[in-house]
Amino acid sequence: MMRHWKIALPLLLLVVLAVFLAQGLTRDPRKLPSVRVGKPAPAFSLPDLYKGQAVVHTPESMKGRVWLLNVFASWCGACVTEHPRLLS
Repeated sequence: MMRHWKIALPLLLLVVLAVFLAQGLTRDPRKLPSVRVGKPAPAFSLPDLYKGQAVVHTPESMKGRVWLLNVFASWCGACVTEHPRLLS
């Protein structure tokens, strides 16, 4: 009887994992839940990388313009790779 569990338990775990992975494949990756979607961007002030002056942005100053805010995290592998390029 014990031998059956040694075979059945890993098989059962594999089936459960496959069900979770299959469920994830059916979801639309463009629909990421976020609290900020549909809300205006907050006002912020950051130093300009080239001029060294503070750049202040408000939702009104960004309206109608295309902009990209790159957020860096020290634990993010891609961010660490990208960091030297931002400094040059």
